[in-house]
Amino acid sequence: MYPYIFALHVLAATVWTGGHLVLALTVLPRALRARNPQVLLDFEQGYERIGMPALAFQVASGLWMALQLVPDWVRWFNPDSALETAVAAKLLLLAGTALVAAHARLRVIPRLSAATLPLMAWHVAAVTLLSVGFVLTGISFRYGGL
Repeated sequence: MYPYIFALHVLAATVWTGGHLVLALTVLPRALRARNPQVLLDFEQGYERIGMPALAFQVASGLWMALQLVPDWVRWFNPDSALETAVAAKLLLLAGTALVAAHARLRVIPRLSAATLPLMAWHVAAVTLLSVGFVLTGISFRYGGL
């Protein structure tokens, strides 16, 4: 079962990280040049239909896989091995993503305008960097962790 969950986890990560790279590297610069937040909102409206389910699946499958690799979940928060450290790093990246995304959703997006577009750009950059961090940390599992 693990290989199938892992494969789907990687596909979901491709959707999540790839979508944010497209957003950060193509859509966001266009919105900033035009000073038009609607460019971002249009992308987000379409992307969220696949991006949010991909993220939800990543969280669920990631927790399941972590339990397979490190069954004592207490070790996730008090790591002694490289594998446990990698699980802890993934959890920290998840917490960071949740905080940045919640702030964007609750405080920035409701007030999004040409004037607040640079603040949204920082949020996009942060989530994109966090998602790349997820991928790089995920790769470390192949080599025994961090």
